[in-house]
Amino acid sequence: MSIPSFGVGTFRLTGQTVIDSVRNALDVGYRAIDTAQIYGNEAEVGQAIADSGIKRADLFVTTKIWTDNYAKSKLVPSLRESLDKLRTDYVDLTLIHWPAPGNGVALSEYMEALAEAKSLGLTRQIGISNFNIELTKQAIDVVGKGEIATNQIELSPYLQNHKLTAFLKEQGITVTSYMTLAYGKVLKDPVLAKIADKHQATVAQVALAWALHLGYAVIPSSTKRENLASNLLARDLKLDADDMAQIAALERNGREVSPEGLAPVWD
Repeated sequence: MSIPSFGVGTFRLTGQTVIDSVRNALDVGYRAIDTAQIYGNEAEVGQAIADSGIKRADLFVTTKIWTDNYAKSKLVPSLRESLDKLRTDYVDLTLIHWPAPGNGVALSEYMEALAEAKSLGLTRQIGISNFNIELTKQAIDVVGKGEIATNQIELSPYLQNHKLTAFLKEQGITVTSYMTLAYGKVLKDPVLAKIADKHQATVAQVALAWALHLGYAVIPSSTKRENLASNLLARDLKLDADDMAQIAALERNGREVSPEGLAPVWD
């Protein structure tokens, strides 16, 4: 199993905006696209992919099952609907979007249903998103070790989540970092700005290169073609030990996303 290290995110992008963003991303070289049922943009993402003319086999498409569809009777049908919208026979990766403890569907039920989706060929790989250590352990117990491809979690220089990322590494589960720029807050950081100047890079490139250096996959989004192209250059930026140490010191548990009823008790 492998997760592309660099993809384009589509959170909060809808309508023509998301079509343009995905089209531009594919045009400048992205081949992995991250969406979700709750984003309400799967059909537009599917249109942008179809219009691109890029072979399906050359793309890596991720979607996420929304909490309303966790019941065994709903998960697979909802994924089939997502595939219709995305204009594809399969997705490369399907994630449980939030653990949503107490929403009435047991973790074992939705993880079994997700494994069934994989066995039916609707998704090549399965994973989780926003799971803490304990819930990740429970998910592994249901589907088996080696079955969970990634845990997509909020990570940034301000939220480094050492305990969880160390556990995921031990388990051989890829970490996918979202909100790597902390809603743009890190872009104003003087320490990152100094590192960026040293490397003649942008602050966004430094934050993304930090995550890549740690072995995480990243999925930044942008509505601007020049930013999409610029972000991609983070793959070529090599941070040194001093840079990484300075960024490590920025940890402040600065979580941006923790919706009540959906989020777990964080590690």
